[in-house]
Amino acid sequence: MRGTRPKRRVAALGSAGALVTATLIAGAVAAPSANASASAGTRHGQDQEARGAAVAAAKAAKAGIDWQDCPADWNLAKPIQCGYVTVPLDYAKPHGKQIKLAVDRIGNTGTKAERQGALLYNPGGPGGSGLRFPARVTSKNPVWANAAKAYDFVGFDPRGVGKSTPISCVDPQEFVKAPKMDPVPDSEADKLAQRKLAREYAEGCQDRSGAMLPHMTTPNTARDLDVIRAALGEKKLNFLGVSYGTYLGAVYGTLFPGHVRRMVVDSVVNPSRDKIWYQANLDQDVAFEGRWKDWQDWVAKNDATYHLGTTRAAVQEKWLELRATAKKNPLGGVVGPAELISFFQSAPYYDSAWASTASVFSKYAAGDTQALIDAAAPDLSDTAGNVSAENGNAVYTAVECADAKWPTSWRTWDRDNTRLHKDHPFMTWANAWMNLPCATWPAKQRTPLNVKSGKGLPGVLIVQSERDAATPYEGAVELHKRFKGSRLITEKGAGSHGVTGLVNPCVNERVDTYLLTGELDRRDVTCAPHATPKP
Repeated sequence: MRGTRPKRRVAALGSAGALVTATLIAGAVAAPSANASASAGTRHGQDQEARGAAVAAAKAAKAGIDWQDCPADWNLAKPIQCGYVTVPLDYAKPHGKQIKLAVDRIGNTGTKAERQGALLYNPGGPGGSGLRFPARVTSKNPVWANAAKAYDFVGFDPRGVGKSTPISCVDPQEFVKAPKMDPVPDSEADKLAQRKLAREYAEGCQDRSGAMLPHMTTPNTARDLDVIRAALGEKKLNFLGVSYGTYLGAVYGTLFPGHVRRMVVDSVVNPSRDKIWYQANLDQDVAFEGRWKDWQDWVAKNDATYHLGTTRAAVQEKWLELRATAKKNPLGGVVGPAELISFFQSAPYYDSAWASTASVFSKYAAGDTQALIDAAAPDLSDTAGNVSAENGNAVYTAVECADAKWPTSWRTWDRDNTRLHKDHPFMTWANAWMNLPCATWPAKQRTPLNVKSGKGLPGVLIVQSERDAATPYEGAVELHKRFKGSRLITEKGAGSHGVTGLVNPCVNERVDTYLLTGELDRRDVTCAPHATPKP
């Protein structure tokens, strides 16, 4: 489930997994003895990996991090410092091949006495870079000013991402080329063509990054997180995870419950094994449709500004007209339905994109096509940005495909997405094609970890908006059930993805109190929504 999605590839927030469960249950019923021996094998593998993680953490604690000024092309100005932490590619072989992970930090802004250690951050994805996190201090972001007094802000690129032994599945310039096929198929031939593209993408991942693929799992990234903790000289981890970062936090809390000091998870991926990842993506399609309608209602309410219609139905009609026009003749030769969805999906994702998305749409409706082309077309001259987008998508795919066993039968995918598309057309097919490489994935697929509380896990703070499209609300409720002693803050009637970075004193003050004192409310809390965007 992604929070920071790769640009210009219509995705689901992260991915999710629906029909897998039926297959797993059927398998368990049909062959209990095989299933039992498989789970014993899984346990043995996890034991090996747990020992490997302890070996790697002890080594990292001794080595520390050689902090330096950041390389100029990382665009991280002083006083942010950068360094690397070495981890095993395969934790079952801790002395085998090693990879380097990029980390950065800025010291706490308060006194020595106020310092409470390092706060590590993951922004989501899978595939998002956390290296911009210390810039919240240099930019004097007021929401984080209190936490910055107490904590060093530490960011990192997870394995496979950006500066951390990056993976790739296709040439980046080819990856961003447009226009792509309309995600909504008109015929069986369209479906066959998309299936071929998905299979070729999976093969490209194997060709370009095959050695990394079996090890691109969330549990391995959680083990990496523990090695970084040790390299920082921290006895326990303070962690802030948003979107997919919440699943990383949930897995870390399950594998290393006694290593957690404070943990805030914001916009929660449903950690149920039945959801990771196929069903989670289907759930996302439903939630995206709901939030898309919320945005259309807002646009209609502000018709005096946007002139796109005074009702949701009228705004939807304009959207369908635009889509049909771009399908027939891509705008500027490059913006077809796929590129439109990629651009417009930011509105159901983030309230902060409501006004800018509506403004571009409004200009188009008034006859200015160029504004929409500029906003939605790829920029082939931005080679660094295209490398980053391709890498983000590669990691997204690799992690979700490796974390869980996906349906391999096309009939399952076709049935589920055809059915869902009828009432939830905005994202369903686009999301399906993004995740379809997992059906023919060339590397090992694991069984998701059973997320649960363990000995020593402190109270975790869970923050969630009620109408989040990317990580539907039920995910927060599910994690709350699994992590005993956790508290859930619900931002009622709101739907932006990523709540802790928004200005909402009811949320901000509780996050500060928890990070600074460890105190949680005695019961769950409901907050009023943050301010509605202004047109």
